Amino acid sequence: MEYMVLVISAVLIKNILLAEYLGNCPFLGTSKRMDTAVGMGLAVIFVLTIATIVTYWVQHKVLNPLGLGYLQTIAFILVIAALVQFVEMFLRKFAPPLYTALGIFLPLITTNCAVMGVAIMCIRREFTFPQAVVFAVASAGGFTLALILLAGIRERLEISDVPRALKGTAIGLVMAGLMSLAFFGFVGVDGSLKALLH
Repeated sequence: MEYMVLVISAVLIKNILLAEYLGNCPFLGTSKRMDTAVGMGLAVIFVLTIATIVTYWVQHKVLNPLGLGYLQTIAFILVIAALVQFVEMFLRKFAPPLYTALGIFLPLITTNCAVMGVAIMCIRREFTFPQAVVFAVASAGGFTLALILLAGIRERLEISDVPRALKGTAIGLVMAGLMSLAFFGFVGVDGSLKALLH
């Protein structure tokens, strides 16, 4: 049940895009079409989960024992960059249309603050390894959920009568803000679930 609370919290209450405001660049850039949003979401799920697993072990088995905690940011960036290169090579080989559709946003996963943010949150919140993995998968799932929801809204807006001043990124930002407000309605659910456990 503790893990269920962690999942609900990461997906709905403390969504890394809508509550923590991490990863907004690919959020707005790849949410214009549903297929691109799904592809980016799957790439982020893979990279974020594997990056959290690897960075967790790097922190606890290399940096902490050697007293090199101050190198955390550099070490984590290297791990994330290597994983993104792997995903990029895989997509170029096995899914060329998706690779082309993601364009510049695929290499930007390397600098996506959501990936780095989740890896650092797991260390700062002193999660155990299973908690870190569950939190990473749930956070990536929350990222993907928000991305797909915004893509659906933006596809619908393409055929709607939107004022000229709001077309494009402007309406995307307005919709992201409204989604954030909608997700804000889940605040307190995790506290209630924790109270039920005790």
